[in-house]
Amino acid sequence: MEKYKLKDSFVDKYRKIKPPFGFNGLGEITYYRTYSRKKADGTNEQWYETIRRVVEGTYSIQKRHIIKNGLGWDEKKSHLSAQEMYDRMFHMKFLPPGRGLWAMGSPLIEDKGLFSALNNCSFVSTEYIDKEFSKPFVFMMDKSMLGVGVGFDIKGGNKLEVKQPYTNGFTYNIPDTREGWVESLRLLIDAYLKGDSLPSFNYHLIREAGAEIKGFGGKSSGHIPLMQLHERVGKLLYDRVGKYLSGDDIADIMNLIGVCVVAGNVRRTAQIALGESDDQEFLALKDYKWDGEKYVGSKAHRATFGWTSNNTVACEVGQDYSELAKQTGLNGEPGYIWMENAQDYGRMADKPNYKDSRAVGTNPCSEQTLESYEMCCLVETFPTRHTDIDDYKRTLKFAYLYAKTVTLGNTHWVETNRVQLRNRRIGTSVSGIAQFIGEHGISELKHWLEEGYHTIQYYDAVYSDWFAVPKSIKTTSIKPSGTVSLLPGVTPGIHYPISNYYIRRIRLSVKSDLTSYLSKAGYNIEPDVNDPEGTLVVEVPVKIENCRTLDDVSIWEQCELAAFMQSHWADNQVSCTVSFRPEEASQIENVLQYFQYRLKSISFLPKTESVYAQMPYEAISKDEYEKRVKQLKGLSIKTLSEKAEPDKFCDGDTCIV
Repeated sequence: MEKYKLKDSFVDKYRKIKPPFGFNGLGEITYYRTYSRKKADGTNEQWYETIRRVVEGTYSIQKRHIIKNGLGWDEKKSHLSAQEMYDRMFHMKFLPPGRGLWAMGSPLIEDKGLFSALNNCSFVSTEYIDKEFSKPFVFMMDKSMLGVGVGFDIKGGNKLEVKQPYTNGFTYNIPDTREGWVESLRLLIDAYLKGDSLPSFNYHLIREAGAEIKGFGGKSSGHIPLMQLHERVGKLLYDRVGKYLSGDDIADIMNLIGVCVVAGNVRRTAQIALGESDDQEFLALKDYKWDGEKYVGSKAHRATFGWTSNNTVACEVGQDYSELAKQTGLNGEPGYIWMENAQDYGRMADKPNYKDSRAVGTNPCSEQTLESYEMCCLVETFPTRHTDIDDYKRTLKFAYLYAKTVTLGNTHWVETNRVQLRNRRIGTSVSGIAQFIGEHGISELKHWLEEGYHTIQYYDAVYSDWFAVPKSIKTTSIKPSGTVSLLPGVTPGIHYPISNYYIRRIRLSVKSDLTSYLSKAGYNIEPDVNDPEGTLVVEVPVKIENCRTLDDVSIWEQCELAAFMQSHWADNQVSCTVSFRPEEASQIENVLQYFQYRLKSISFLPKTESVYAQMPYEAISKDEYEKRVKQLKGLSIKTLSEKAEPDKFCDGDTCIV
C-alpha cells in the first residue's frame, strides 16, 4: 500500500530554519548522537528530515489502517493535519518518545512491521506460570532485546515444581537473530519446567563480538553473554529439580536475562520487580554488603545480577509502613505501588471508575498502569514552549494523535495484541513542570492541566470514532523523561534541576564525527578517565532560570507535586523519584501514610554528596557558567556520518539497566 508523503514544497520551507535546540547546544549534540539516523548516502539526517520521517511514518500507519478497513481516507485533510503536526514537532512543542524519534518511519516499521520498537515499556506477570511455563521469561528476553523496558512480578513463586529434563541428543543451532536467542532460552527453561528434552547448544552461527547489528543498531556482543545466560539459568534450575520454583528464583532468572541483554554495553533496557510488602525474601533480595573488594553475606552472589531491577512492593492502603520505610531510608529501595488505587482510579481527583480492574503491574519507570503482556506508548509535551493555553491545547491534539496512531499497529505477540487492541492505552506526558511553576505559578499550571486533560478526552472520542477503534482506557501520565527533554531544553517531567547553573557531561566515541564540530565550537573535551582510549567527555554549561532547584524543595513538597499531577493530569501514573536528605529519611514513613490516598506509586533516592571525576551533572556558580559560555563560538553541524545510539528503554535515568 502506498506510503503517506508530505509535499516537498512544504518541507523545503523548514530546510533553512534553525531548529530551536536548547541548553547551549546540548539539545543539538544529543539529537545527533542519539536520534539522527544515517541516510542512504551515508550522511546523517538533519532535524527537518527526522521530523519528516516521523510524521510520514505516523500518517502512513493511519492511511493503511483507514484504507484497509474501508473507512475513507481523505488525502486533502491528511495534508493539513500532517503539516501542522510537522510544524509543532519541528518547533519542539511536543515530541514522540526517544524510541519514536529514532524508529518511526524507519525500515524497522515500514518494512519489518516491528511495532514493538515504537513502544516504551511493558509488564508481564508470572501468576500463571504453572500454565504458561517459560512464556513470561521469553517475553522478558524478547522485549529486552528490542530495548523495551519490562516490569514483572514474582506471583508465580512456589506454584510449579522444577522437573528433571531428559536428553535425546538434540542440538539447537542458535540462529544469529533475536528470535534465535529467545528460542534458545525457551527450550532451556521448558526443559525444566515441563520436563522436556534438554538440548545442547551450538553457538557457531552467532556473529563475532563487535560486528555491526544493522537492523536495530549497535554492535554484536558475540555468543559469550548468551552462553553464560544458559549456564547460569541452567544451574539455577538444575539445583531446584524436585523443588518448587520460588519467587526469588523467578527474580533471579529475570535479572540474569537483563545481564545478558546489556552485556558488552550493546543494548539498554530496564526492569522493575514487583513483590508483596510482607514477603521478607523479596525484601532481602539485595541484602548484601560491600566489604573491601568483595560482596559479603548470604545474598552476595546476587550482587552480580540483582542490580538489574528496581524492586518495588505492592502495598495496601492503610497498612503499616514502619519497617519498609526504614529500609527505603537506607538505599532508596523498595519503591511503592498501590495497585488498588491504580485499578480503581483514573485521575485521583475524580471518582473511582474501576476501568483498570485487570491491571496487575507497571512499567519500569512506573508511569503506566499495565495488564500482563501489555505495552505502553508515550508522547511528551512542553507547556513552556507555548504562547498561551489555546496554543497548548492545539498541540495536545497532535501529541495525542501520534500516540493513538501507534496503537493501530500489531506486535508479534498474540497476548500483547489482545490487550493492546482492547485497551488502546497511551500516555500523554508533560515536561518542564518545575520551569512552568517558576514562570507562571501553580494555579496557572492547574488551569492548563485541567483544560488539557479534557481536551485529550475530546480528541480521543473524535479520533477513536474516526479510526473505528475503542477509546483509550487511559490517556495521560508523567514520564520521567530522559534525553528527549534535553532537545528543547526543559526540565524532565516533574523533577527539579540540581542547580540553576551546572555542567552536563555527555560521552562520545573517540571516532565520533561530532568531536571536530564541538572542538571548533569551543566546548571543553577530555578523555574519559575510565576509558581514555575509546571515549571522550564533552562538557556543556547549562542555565535554568526562574526555577527552584532540588536543594530548595523538601521530601514533602516533591510528593505533593506528584500528588498534584496525579490529581489533575495523570489517569495512568506519575513517575516520581523523590530525592531525600539523610535527615529526611526518618520522615519517609509519615510521607507514605499521608500520600497513600493520593498516589498510585512513588520511589525514593537518597541524596549523596559523593564527588567523582566527570560526573554527569556538576553544579557551578553563575560566574563559572558565564565564563564557559563566553568560550562558545556557536555550534554548526553540517555534513555528518554518525551512527546514532538510540535510547531504547523508558526515558528516565533511574530506570536504565
